[in-house]
Order: sequence, then C-alpha cells, then structure tokens
Amino acid sequence: MSSAPYERARPAETVAGFLAAAAIFVSLTGVMYRPLRLIPIAILLALVAAGIGGRATRLATWAVVIAAASFAVGLAAAVITSNPLW
Repeated sequence: MSSAPYERARPAETVAGFLAAAAIFVSLTGVMYRPLRLIPIAILLALVAAGIGGRATRLATWAVVIAAASFAVGLAAAVITSNPLW
C-alpha cells in the first residue's frame, strides 16, 4: 500500500486565502457603501493575495475579478443614484 506524500501548506498560503476572502467581502461591501473608500483597499488585498499564490491562486484570481467589477458597478451606482463616492 503506497500513498502520496502529504504536502503541508505554507503559512503564507493560508494568509493569501484569508486576504482573498477579505478582499471579496470588502469589495462587495464597497458597492453599497462609499466605493472610493473601500474598493481600492480590496483591490490591493486581492493583488497581494494573488502575488503570494500557492493553493489559493484561484480564489485570489476571483478576488481580483470581483474587486474590479465591484469598482465599476459601485462607481456607476453611486453616480446614477447621486450618492457620495467618498
């Protein structure tokens, strides 16, 4: 009976997963509340998570895509509804 060796995740990969999840949460929150305050922070978090890479690469990629889409949707919604951007 043989089994494949179990690769342990580095701590940085775990942090990247949490950063990507936080970026998704912050960017979706930014659509509803002050997009120019929150979404650039979310984009930065998502890019750092993508840079770390590891097991959370797909989640970090989705975080970047969601943050970019949230930026466009949040700004458009704020302008259309005459809500403050800041």
